[in-house]
Amino acid sequence: MSIDDQPLKTWGHLLNPIDYDTTPFIFTSKAVRFGNRWKEYQGIQNWEGLLDPLDENLRGEILRYGSFVEAAYRSFNFDSSSPAYGACRYPKSTLLDRSGLHQTGYRLTRHLRATSGIQLPSWAEMAPSWVATKSSWIGYVAVCQDKEEIARLGRRDVVIALRGTATGLEWLENIRATLSPLPNAHSKPRHEDSEPMVETGFLSLYTSGTDEVPSLQEMVREEMARVLQAYGDEPMSLTITGHSLGAALATLTAYDIKTTFKRAPMVTVMSFGGPRVGNRSFRSQLEKQGTKVLRIVNSDDLITKVPGFVLEEDAEVSKDRNVYVAGLPNWVHKRVEDTQWVYAEVGRELRLRSRSCPFLKNLNVATCHDLKTYLHLVNYS
Repeated sequence: MSIDDQPLKTWGHLLNPIDYDTTPFIFTSKAVRFGNRWKEYQGIQNWEGLLDPLDENLRGEILRYGSFVEAAYRSFNFDSSSPAYGACRYPKSTLLDRSGLHQTGYRLTRHLRATSGIQLPSWAEMAPSWVATKSSWIGYVAVCQDKEEIARLGRRDVVIALRGTATGLEWLENIRATLSPLPNAHSKPRHEDSEPMVETGFLSLYTSGTDEVPSLQEMVREEMARVLQAYGDEPMSLTITGHSLGAALATLTAYDIKTTFKRAPMVTVMSFGGPRVGNRSFRSQLEKQGTKVLRIVNSDDLITKVPGFVLEEDAEVSKDRNVYVAGLPNWVHKRVEDTQWVYAEVGRELRLRSRSCPFLKNLNVATCHDLKTYLHLVNYS
């Protein structure tokens, strides 16, 4: 895709504030020993009985994983005047500590980068770095190494944490909202009207690379192969967590890992303020794999209501949720799905509302979507 004829738009105000507040969100959580119940909190039973009201132990886990995403934001170089714009500010050995996460028991094992597949025009060589940056640091892999923390959690936990949108090309990828078929998914699953498809821009950021920088997909696969080789015989979980764009990429990452590795551990996605990712067939594939997805959603957050729209044959209409169209003939559904704009919500949803929280003031489109808003809502809900 070329952007020669497309003016840059300020979509960043609808996604993530470009000047991320680097003050850590502080929360306190009891050091619960999960033992044999760890799978329950990782979603093995789809969090039945844990969401309404929100279980205190699950609240602590959501906040703990959210803090890993916050560390990704605080470690990213947002200074567009810096030669290191788009890079990670810290080495692996000190990132968690320097970004405010002390004594987690986790050790970083891999930096991750995402690359846009958009072809830049010739004038981009003279454009500001926030416009022209094609590849940028987006997160990391961390493995729990502390014996006491492993014993507390009931397993060795591996975290993949992914930040949200920061660069100009990432903004443009976000608005490439039509659905594209997943690679290597050539046939549609039984009982499905279409093949698995996901948002074009998210897929581009996950699978694109350059001669110098491997794709995010390649980096994840390489690191997961190493982790499985090292720890595959132990009880282990893989928790992929992200905010906004990072939430979408977390879902794609989970799908890819379960598709690629037959020995993959239990995979759980905990996403904050994520947009829609794929169609109903994609959702069916996630469910068939056993991938568990918990979406933390703010009803006042615009980003959770895009892209596209949702068709569900037997869904109730609710003013606080996205608008569903029910009762349409099958041929109408098929025609609509052929437009490649019909998405499906995935996993379980923890729905919160910022405007009903007395601790949050001066809310607007950006602050309703901000990760700190989500963490406050989880903390005080």
